[in-house]
Amino acid sequence: MKKLLKPASNSESAFAVSVPAILWQIVFFYLPLSILLVSSILQFSESGQFEKVTLSKLFVFMEPTYLRVIFDSILLGLTNAILCFCIAYPLSYFLAFTCKKYTNLFLFLLIVPFWTNFLLHVYAWFFVLEKEGFLNNMLRTIGLIDQPIHFLNSLFSIMIMMVYYYLPFMVLPIYSSLGLMDKRLIEASVDLGATWMQTFRKILLPLSWQGIRTGFFLVYIPSFAEFAIPELMGGNKQMFVGNVISLYLLGEETGEYGASFTVVSIFFLFASTVALYYILRHFILGRKRYG
Repeated sequence: MKKLLKPASNSESAFAVSVPAILWQIVFFYLPLSILLVSSILQFSESGQFEKVTLSKLFVFMEPTYLRVIFDSILLGLTNAILCFCIAYPLSYFLAFTCKKYTNLFLFLLIVPFWTNFLLHVYAWFFVLEKEGFLNNMLRTIGLIDQPIHFLNSLFSIMIMMVYYYLPFMVLPIYSSLGLMDKRLIEASVDLGATWMQTFRKILLPLSWQGIRTGFFLVYIPSFAEFAIPELMGGNKQMFVGNVISLYLLGEETGEYGASFTVVSIFFLFASTVALYYILRHFILGRKRYG
């Protein structure tokens, strides 16, 4: 009787709490992904009858035109991740070590834009980048330009919006890693004669590896498949993976090709993610193993 009344263990409680999240992932991630995979390799007749399993719909997207779209998306995601890292690391260092008193305020200011609708962010950047917007007026006021520059509907406007939107996803993981670091390690490195660059390369980067890795993939993976920002800020002048997928999936008779292109894109995304992981690990950790 006592065994029957024994309270659940911590592991059982943790499993019970995680069940809704697991079910959510299965229903809204793994199940749709499985449907996409199956529909990309099955061929049906016009009447809806199953005919055969084929890879022909996948090989259609191995043509140079589609491979160029995938390559551009990889380059877009990688560029966005690198730019976000270059801005996020000094900012995270400032939040973790310099402004202890106002850290919560700065974190609040970093996160508060996410409380508003995404379209409001886009329209706000329209007012900044348009010909008579803030940026052109400022450049003309200080005498750098005579005629307004057409910033909108360009790769420049896409990258500005991408960095603006994804920067917090890079800042927060790096800040969390730096916040756990003992500042005396930096002081000891300087006292032993190391330059600031040596301290950054040998101390800061390896000890913040977990945050850098998380931040890079939180930015790179969704940037690869981003379609709203290129569509709205780029004026549909450049095609990326997200735009092609949405174009096919929203078509009346092209849904299966959208599924096939999604599967091909996922394969390239997975391969590039693995390659990026090992490149980052080698650059940051070198031959040492910090876990």
